[in-house]
Amino acid sequence: MHSNWRCDNCGDVPPFHVAEHISAEIVGTVLRESSSGPERMPLWGPWPLPPGWTVTGVGWAGDDRSGVRATALACSGPEPLGGGPADLVFIAEQPGVGLGNRFAGIPGIDPGYLLSETLSDHGAGSGPHAKIKVGGHPTPLWCVKSPEDRSAYVSEAKGMWLYAVAWPASAGYLLAEHVVLDDLSEGVPPELVFGAPSPYLHGRV
Repeated sequence: MHSNWRCDNCGDVPPFHVAEHISAEIVGTVLRESSSGPERMPLWGPWPLPPGWTVTGVGWAGDDRSGVRATALACSGPEPLGGGPADLVFIAEQPGVGLGNRFAGIPGIDPGYLLSETLSDHGAGSGPHAKIKVGGHPTPLWCVKSPEDRSAYVSEAKGMWLYAVAWPASAGYLLAEHVVLDDLSEGVPPELVFGAPSPYLHGRV
């Protein structure tokens, strides 16, 4: 017997848990869960929040045996090009989990091959598609191939994969602005604003 989920395409993957609602207390509970394993997982969240944006969900992948191996934080707000509502999910995961690929709508459990393709197509001398600050460090983001209804960006932070997945695809332009991601496990801003649960994080879209 084991607690892993079974993916028809990828094999065993850690189970994914999503909090039904979102509040400061629920974020705190997830942070305690993510710090209980052998390696504390970051929970990346934009701070300050972009104007009009709220935190709309939190989730994690793992079990009691292996601990938390990935975290996800959802945010919702106005689409930067004025086209209506938009959603972003930020994911931190250890190699071989596959949570980021799942939300990005791409096969496999690791984005390395897509990142290599993107770098090859983009040209070695070209810069990244976006630059943000993560945990106090300038961090490049690379847009990888994904379904047309979303855009998916991949990078690395604290030795783990970092994903930013945006719906609709044009919402990814938000990452071209001055976005700063803080590790909420190091402190949750009391001014953080929460909104209605994200349908994308809960798999309702």
